[in-house]
Amino acid sequence: MSAMPPSTPSTSSAGAGLLFLREEEIRLAQDMLFFAYRDFTRSADEVLEGLELGRAHHRALHFIGRVPGMNVSDLLAILGITKQSLSRVLTTLMDQGYVAQSPGRADRRQRLLSLTPKGLALERRLFERQRDVLLRAYREAGGPSVEGFKRVLRALTDDAGQSHLAAMEASAREPRARSA
Repeated sequence: MSAMPPSTPSTSSAGAGLLFLREEEIRLAQDMLFFAYRDFTRSADEVLEGLELGRAHHRALHFIGRVPGMNVSDLLAILGITKQSLSRVLTTLMDQGYVAQSPGRADRRQRLLSLTPKGLALERRLFERQRDVLLRAYREAGGPSVEGFKRVLRALTDDAGQSHLAAMEASAREPRARSA
């Protein structure tokens, strides 16, 4: 099989970017991602199915929970779905009492989203299911592998997604900075 061209170096150390992968190795990685996604989402899917909700609802709950007071436009950008699809998801979540909507402080036309106590409980339940899957995998792989895994996931994420991740990481550090 022919070798893939070397990847772009992500560090300044000599030779760090010299990675030659055969097509079969790339296909195996793709297989692994498909299986990992299937298995990672399974435990949350079981909970969602019982509530007649789907993965789009889960993603909305996740990001609204991560960024309380997020506006609809930001959620739309993060999820990368159509306005119509997001409208259906949010309508269901609001009708079932998981999400609350309020007008913006500066711009009253803005719709700010937050989880209700019922929504917080559901998001927590879903998180705990997936947390257990990740903890098991992280423990089995070990610290250096976890860091490598995070680097691979970042490299798979487009610029917009990386911007959102950076903002979430910054906001996650804020409370610690205030409490110190």
